[in-house]
Amino acid sequence: MNFIFGIIKVVWLGFWLCSATLILFLPVTIAALLSRTGNLAFTLSKIWAWTVLRVTFTRSSIKGKEKIEKDTSYVVISNHQSHFDIPVLVTKLGIQFRWIIKKELLKVPLFGYALYASRNIFIDRSNKEDTIKSIHKGIQRLPKGTSLLFFAEGTRSPDGKIHAFKKGGFVTAIENKMRILPVTVNGSREVLPKGGVVFHSGAIELIIGEPIEASDYTGDTMEDLIQRTRDVVVSNFNS
Repeated sequence: MNFIFGIIKVVWLGFWLCSATLILFLPVTIAALLSRTGNLAFTLSKIWAWTVLRVTFTRSSIKGKEKIEKDTSYVVISNHQSHFDIPVLVTKLGIQFRWIIKKELLKVPLFGYALYASRNIFIDRSNKEDTIKSIHKGIQRLPKGTSLLFFAEGTRSPDGKIHAFKKGGFVTAIENKMRILPVTVNGSREVLPKGGVVFHSGAIELIIGEPIEASDYTGDTMEDLIQRTRDVVVSNFNS
């Protein structure tokens, strides 16, 4: 019975993912192509994210939202537990932000250009120097007050723990004198762990930490900034 119920869940979610993607693809693409900022496309993408949460009966909440200042560009540093982190971050943070995306998606006809037009940043993960250059170039294209989100661990946690943070987001914050916004995601792994295909209805919570001034740090003290940020994220984490 559990196996059959699991299959039903997979089919149910797959149906809604495909439906929402097909319905929103054209409006989001047009918005991305016509908008100079990409803000409208990002706003429309919230409909997709909201749909995913609703059809899986996933509740979401946020604490500390008052710490986010309007019209401020942050480097958002978040832990990464599940694919469900994405719709919760999109719908709950309440700010415009862009993603770091692998460059292969640029080759997808129309869709790739729409992502580019929306001011997302494309990187070559196999080349560290090119990655840094691409991020710098992409930041210059960000609309005023738009943030950049990094999953600091680089990938979803395989065991539910918060692993070591990679340097990319911190290099970006220091070199561009951007404030870091620490964000902790709780509960998403219970909804869908890495490697899982069957979702489980539950509650996902975002906790916003106190913003950190990256301009107070240099390349020589970056490890201190990484540790400070990680300590904030971990302190709000319900393991």
